[in-house]
Amino acid sequence: MHAVRERCVWSQRITHRDLVPYLIEESHEVIDAVESGTRADLREELGDLLWQVLFHAAIAAQDPDDPFDIDDVARTLTEKMVRRHPHVFADAVARTPEEVLVHWNAAKAAEKRTRSSVLDGVPRGMPALALAQKLVGRAAGVGVAMPASTTVAGPATEAELGDALLALVDRARTNGWDAERALRERLRTVEADVRAVESSI
Repeated sequence: MHAVRERCVWSQRITHRDLVPYLIEESHEVIDAVESGTRADLREELGDLLWQVLFHAAIAAQDPDDPFDIDDVARTLTEKMVRRHPHVFADAVARTPEEVLVHWNAAKAAEKRTRSSVLDGVPRGMPALALAQKLVGRAAGVGVAMPASTTVAGPATEAELGDALLALVDRARTNGWDAERALRERLRTVEADVRAVESSI
């Protein structure tokens, strides 16, 4: 990475912002490899994703005001994982996955004390459906209920859920609606509801 950054004129001009589309693409290629690829595909795509991390760290190392490098990234990650696994690196006990999550969430909450909302830290650039799942979970945590749908029969399995979502997308297409925009606009209402509940507490 150092050699590429120093000797490749294209790489020298790349910024963190320039890399974002590549990071998104490489992340989705890893997902494709996990879901339908071979072991060789997964190995290759994980390497491409790792290259993105190395590239960002190389760019960050050249920042004149607040430089950090890949060793700093690894050190920060190690410190975080040690804090979040007290049942591995300290004397806490976790015999079930649920108990592990209790330790994880407690450590995470302690790290994020400056956050004023359960919505803080949720990346808004996520695809709308993934963002919806994250926000609905956070909303439930503060008691904000989602409206019951009057148009979709309740699926009984994940496969049926896929069919129901596909049917809704097809209905949107038929009516000339933008399914992504519709969900994102509805999520803004959910966010407003959550913040209203939090401000009243």
